[in-house]
Amino acid sequence: MNGVVIGADGIARCPWGVGDRVNLAYHDSEWGVRVAGEAAYFERLTLEAFQSGLSWLTILNKREAFREVFAGFDPEVVAAYDENDAERLLKDARIVRNRLKIAAAITNARATVALRESGGLEALIESFRPVPEVPPISATDVPAITPASTALSKSLKKHGFAFVGPTTMYALMQAIGLVDDHLVGCHRRGSAVRP
Repeated sequence: MNGVVIGADGIARCPWGVGDRVNLAYHDSEWGVRVAGEAAYFERLTLEAFQSGLSWLTILNKREAFREVFAGFDPEVVAAYDENDAERLLKDARIVRNRLKIAAAITNARATVALRESGGLEALIESFRPVPEVPPISATDVPAITPASTALSKSLKKHGFAFVGPTTMYALMQAIGLVDDHLVGCHRRGSAVRP
């Protein structure tokens, strides 16, 4: 299944959005939808970093716990986390317990706060919006990395961010609607990305 799939409800979707109800809900209501505000960008950046090497469904199933332990993804609060907070998070089975990813979330919160002086995280990420490409017809047409995601990764690293490799940044760009990778024929294609 590389092209759109017609679900039991008769609606055409990207193949990954069919089957599991959590993926379906995320596909239909959130993936590719523009976000606004520092906390929303920080949340997506953090979740994409935690997803690295794991199933996105794992992250979605733990999302509410992530929101709780990272104070609603308030960068100011997370930036103040210390080693005791990191140890507390490592013991919390409701989230992904990876020392490096937890440290990266705290590092990235501090970098997000520091970026406020130069326009903020949202403005930085938005400045890497690529020129629209040919719409994907099948899943094999969707890249894992692009020149724009590579440039965004380099810029974020220069600003002190961690766990922001080019593949992770392309996933972020997809999630927040900087690119529209809903397949041609998917009911969400073109509906979520604003200019």
